[in-house]
Formats: sequence, structure tokens, C-alpha cells
Amino acid sequence: MSGNMTPLPPEKPAEDEEGVVLTPEQLRRRRARNIAIATVLGCLAILFYVVTIVKLGPNVLNRPL
Repeated sequence: MSGNMTPLPPEKPAEDEEGVVLTPEQLRRRRARNIAIATVLGCLAILFYVVTIVKLGPNVLNRPL
């Protein structure tokens, strides 16, 4: 290292700090939101797959091996 750069000591988390504590309602909403996002991503992947197969057409199976 050059100059006056000294490494900082690692910070220790306080023992009594719990951070952000979510209410049961917030946890329920977070889970519902995560399920909705996962469902949309899954549907999007399936849509891309189907569109790709449709664009390739039926001749994709009649290729030389």
C-alpha cells in the first residue's frame, strides 16, 4: 500500500441490535410478492420456450443426425 491508507478494523455487530423486525403482516406480504414474482418469471421462461419452438417450426425434427 502507498500513502496514508490504513486498513479499517472489521466492524462488530452490536449484540443487542436486532435490525429491522418485520410484522407478521409484512412477512405475509413479502412471501406473497415473492411467489408472484417467481410465477411471472416462470411463465415468462415458458413463453420464451414456446415462442422459440413455434418459430423453429415442425422441420426442426426433420434434421440429419
